[in-house]
Amino acid sequence: MNTAPGMPARRWPGWFGALVWLLSGLLLAFIVLPIVRLAATSSPASLRQAAATPAIRDATLLSLQAAAITAAIATVFGVPLAYLLARGTFRGRGLIQALVDLPLAVPHTVAGIALLFLLGRTGWVGAPAGRLGVSFYGSQWGIIAAMLFVSVPFEVNSARVAFESIDPRLERAARSLGATPWHTFRRITLPLGLRGVLTGAVLVYARSISEFGAVVIIAYYPATAPVEIYNLFLQSGLTQSASAAVILLVVTLATFLVFRTLASGRLLTRIDRAYR
Repeated sequence: MNTAPGMPARRWPGWFGALVWLLSGLLLAFIVLPIVRLAATSSPASLRQAAATPAIRDATLLSLQAAAITAAIATVFGVPLAYLLARGTFRGRGLIQALVDLPLAVPHTVAGIALLFLLGRTGWVGAPAGRLGVSFYGSQWGIIAAMLFVSVPFEVNSARVAFESIDPRLERAARSLGATPWHTFRRITLPLGLRGVLTGAVLVYARSISEFGAVVIIAYYPATAPVEIYNLFLQSGLTQSASAAVILLVVTLATFLVFRTLASGRLLTRIDRAYR
């Protein structure tokens, strides 16, 4: 158990400590056991065969690429909104926060249908975009739009919490010394809240890779990895789709762990040095 430097390890003797460990273990088992059982169903030969299948390989690469683009877009547009919610005092702030959280409560198939009305060939945005040669329906841009809708709250909320934890007196001190609002944000607020911003981007990336409901409505093809696995399940059954599911699981966990490590470690240190 992690403790503060110089402090003795905290022990929870008796029934309370046993209850904490029991409930924690049950929850961890609920998370880990399905993954272990899934991995146990696939042999190395079936995994190699699934990895060599062009449809599975292309779907996995599409999911990784679209998720990375989604995370970048969510960061560019989500950080300003997070800063506005963290530092702004205006009427309707609570309403805006509720709107940010709305995608978390909307069923993802409903989100896909709503996006289709907006971005489809006859939608408010889709129709004029189509005349410019941009199509959301059945395209990678539609996939990114669906991923962005369901995952952007993670970026906004993570960055907002990080900005709220910064002492506003630091910003006021910078302003009193002649710094502009942009200079204060770039040199004070953003570096101090960078861990939250990067954590939000990683969560957006991870959530986007796994998105199915909204994506399958607005862009069934080209198939992302979750859609392709669902197709395999319908066509070939549980066993045949398990190998593709394991591949997606391994790729997702690997990229998630890499980005999570970078967001909390070396990358953050390098960015902080660059600011200084």
